[in-house]
Amino acid sequence: MTALHPSRRPRWRNLALLALLLAPLLWPLQQLAERYYRNELTEQNRQTLDLYVANLLGTLNRYEVLPRILGDLPALRAVLQQAEAPAVRDNANRLLKRLRNQTGADVIYLMNTDGNTLAASNWDEEDSFVDRNFAFRPYFRQAMEGRLGRFFGLGTTSGKRGYYFGAAVRDERGILGVLVVKVDLDHTETLWGNTPEQLLVTDNFGVVILTSRPEWRFRATRGLGVDEREQIAFDQPYPTLYPQDLTLDIDAWLIQSRELKETGWTVRILAPINLIERPVRTVVAIGAATLLALLLWIGLLMQRRRHFIERLALDTQARQQLEQRVLERTRDLEALNSRLKVEVLEREQAQQELVRAQDELLQAGKLSALGTMSASISHELNQPLAAIRSYADNAGVLLDQQRNAEARDNLRLISELTARMASIIAHLRAFARRDQHAPERVALQPALDDALALLAKRRQAMGVELIRDLPEATLWVQAGETRLRQILANLLANALDALAERPQPRRIWLRAELQGDGVLLSLRDNGPGFSEEALQRAREPFFTTKTSAQGLGLGLAICDTLTRALGGELCMSNHPEGGAQLGLFLRCAEPGVAFPTEDHFQ
Repeated sequence: MTALHPSRRPRWRNLALLALLLAPLLWPLQQLAERYYRNELTEQNRQTLDLYVANLLGTLNRYEVLPRILGDLPALRAVLQQAEAPAVRDNANRLLKRLRNQTGADVIYLMNTDGNTLAASNWDEEDSFVDRNFAFRPYFRQAMEGRLGRFFGLGTTSGKRGYYFGAAVRDERGILGVLVVKVDLDHTETLWGNTPEQLLVTDNFGVVILTSRPEWRFRATRGLGVDEREQIAFDQPYPTLYPQDLTLDIDAWLIQSRELKETGWTVRILAPINLIERPVRTVVAIGAATLLALLLWIGLLMQRRRHFIERLALDTQARQQLEQRVLERTRDLEALNSRLKVEVLEREQAQQELVRAQDELLQAGKLSALGTMSASISHELNQPLAAIRSYADNAGVLLDQQRNAEARDNLRLISELTARMASIIAHLRAFARRDQHAPERVALQPALDDALALLAKRRQAMGVELIRDLPEATLWVQAGETRLRQILANLLANALDALAERPQPRRIWLRAELQGDGVLLSLRDNGPGFSEEALQRAREPFFTTKTSAQGLGLGLAICDTLTRALGGELCMSNHPEGGAQLGLFLRCAEPGVAFPTEDHFQ
């Protein structure tokens, strides 16, 4: 008989070697995960930076036109002409306070040519600007030179940060004074919220003026030269004349920046690198757990194979032993005489039954072994599978939490941007309110006259000839009075913009006629016309052929939206003789009486 060899243990040494060979696969997994999460974080921060920059520029652009518009008010000119009249100054103070409440500006004040403040919206407050001199401010010097004054600084009276817009107040004799609008920028920091990413806005000197970390405020991100320090000492934009250096560990932050040419500022968003490291570690941990589970599975397969081989050896040995006994009994039975033939036959039958029983016993043993091995494999695999599932769930929870926080911040910024973008088109006093009613009867000619009057000074200054072809009879259309004026003003303003770079003669044609069940108003200019791209994308928000300082690409998009809301249609094309041509179709309305609904400055 052949002796049974003791079963050998699984070759754990081979498994350890396999583990060493597979372990280097975790390094490219880490690199891929790091690259993926870095790209994801970069894209999210880019979108967040775009939203913040758009909000900041929208806030500044909203107030940029106010000084020039308000400078034309008779009450303010009267102060400059009659500075010694108390009643005139009191009237101007109350008007500026009312304008501040309506526009949301921080302070609005009026200075003479010497820089002395004659009237201010805060005339009745402790930090009143009245009788204070601000001739040393850059915005005053720029306005006196005929330019739009721009300046960021800390108020010498209020101690509050703000962005100043200054414009000269003129009459036929020249410059009478300077009107200044101060915009409060403190709220822009509160919009950032409590997030791991940090906001950093620096001016042209590299000094931090807006930040989500108060300890970084008014610190210099680069070395300042002697000329720059002298300019800072003269303009006094900061609470200190010698800003301290801001030292940051560049390797600890993922930095993205955006240059604002309008202001000379640089906006940066800084994301901690650990926002990338945490999910990368999670991915590597999941990969390691998967590798461990794979090794355990391979070990179980090896163990199963060895058990199967040992079982086959035992079955073969048992069969050989059985055959040997059968042969021995057969020889004994053959030696017996004939009288034992019946007994031999019975023994043969018993032997056949024994063989069948042995086969059934062997099959039952095989099934039992398979069941045991299946239960063992299931038990051994449940633990690594549970670990894999736990890692995956934990990773999903961490990622979901991070995305939800960022998604809520994004939604809140979008909502605020949308609200601020909607207010850009309402910067003129004639469009200070919105229609809340369904389309009503509106006379087309008076609305067109109001829009032309609003842009009359600009048109006359540009020397644009207006050619009108309007019927004497009043044309009534279905529209909201304010929305119709918004549409007409935007279309006329775009026509003037198109003629800005064209030499004389400059002309605008206006024609109105009945067409079917509506009125068609045609507006044509002799400018350069629309490009092919402009004809296709002019209705898209934020598409513009102008620079970012000249427009945001919202005018035609808003006009198209308002026109469709009124049941009309806005068509754009190029005239065969050159220039752009716009067709505004509005539905006719029954004749009625138009009542004035807008407040005007006295």
